[in-house]
Amino acid sequence: MSNKEKYRRFCENNVDVPIFSLDWWLDAVSQNDNWDVLIVEKNGLILGTLPYLIRKKYGMTFIIMPPLTQTLGPWIRPSSGKYVDQESDQIKIMKELIEQIPEHSYFHQNFHYSITNHLPFYWGGFEQTTRYTYVLDNLKDLDTIWNGMRSNITGDINKAQRRFKLEVKSDLTIDDFLKINELTFTRQGKSLPYSRDIVHRIDEACQKHNCCKIFFAYDSEARIHSAAYIIWTSNTAYYLMGGSNPELRNSGANSLCLWEVIKFASTVANNFDFEGSMIEPVERFFRAFGARRMPYFQITKTNSALLRFAQHFRPI
Repeated sequence: MSNKEKYRRFCENNVDVPIFSLDWWLDAVSQNDNWDVLIVEKNGLILGTLPYLIRKKYGMTFIIMPPLTQTLGPWIRPSSGKYVDQESDQIKIMKELIEQIPEHSYFHQNFHYSITNHLPFYWGGFEQTTRYTYVLDNLKDLDTIWNGMRSNITGDINKAQRRFKLEVKSDLTIDDFLKINELTFTRQGKSLPYSRDIVHRIDEACQKHNCCKIFFAYDSEARIHSAAYIIWTSNTAYYLMGGSNPELRNSGANSLCLWEVIKFASTVANNFDFEGSMIEPVERFFRAFGARRMPYFQITKTNSALLRFAQHFRPI
C-alpha cells in the first residue's frame, strides 16, 4: 500500500487533522495529482505525517504551499507520559519525516499553529519566520464574543442593519461570490491571485463534504456589499475568502457579514480562524473582533545556489 493510500485511510479516521492537510483538500488544490505525503509509523500505527505539494519548473524541484491553503506541515500523534518524553518523541518523529523529504531546490511550508517546535527543522538547515493568524475560541459563548469586540465593529454592525438595512443570506452561487471577490483585488490594481478553476474545485469538494457556506450582505436594491466564504471541520471554521464592493465600503457590510459568519460557525465548530494577515489594516480589522493572536511557523529552505542568488534581489 502506498503512502497516499495509507494517508487516505488515516484521514478518514482522525478528526484532529487540519482541513488543509486532508487528502480530499489536497486533491482539490493540486494539479495533476502532484501531492504526496511522508509517513512515520511503528507496528502499523501512524505516528507522524507530512503532506506536501511538489512542482517542477526550470529544471528545479519546488515543494510549496498550494493555493488557498493556509497551513500544511507535520502532524504528530500526541503521546502520553512525562513531558520530557513527549518532547523527545516529537523530535524523533520530526527528524524521521525530514529525512524522507525528497531532494528539492526550494522548500516552503506554513505549519499549523498547533506545531510549536521547529527545532528539528532548524537543525536540518531550514529557516523559520513567524507569521500570525487570529482565532476566536469557544464559539458557543456568542455574548462574550460580542462584548469582546471593539466598538467600531459593533457600531458598523448596527449601522449596516439599522441605517443601510442590509441583510445577510446564503442564496447565491460560487460565481456570484467570485465577482465580488475579484472586486477587492481590482481596487488594489491586482488580478485574482488564484484561478477560478481552483476555487470551483475547492467549492465542489467542500460541497461534497458538507463543509462550506457563502454569505452575502446586500441591500434592498439587491446590491451585494460584501461576501465571505467559509469552510470548517468539527474543530475549526476558517474564513477562506472574502470580498466587498469598493463603491459601498462605508455601509459596515464587512463587519456584519463576518458577524453572521461567526454566529453560523458556532453551530458547526468550536473555533473560528480568520486566517490572519501580515497586512496592517487587515490585521487591525481581524484583531478588532476580539480574536486571539496565534503565531505559526513559515519554514523555508533554498538548496539551489541560483535561487539563493536570485533571492538577494527578489524573495521567492
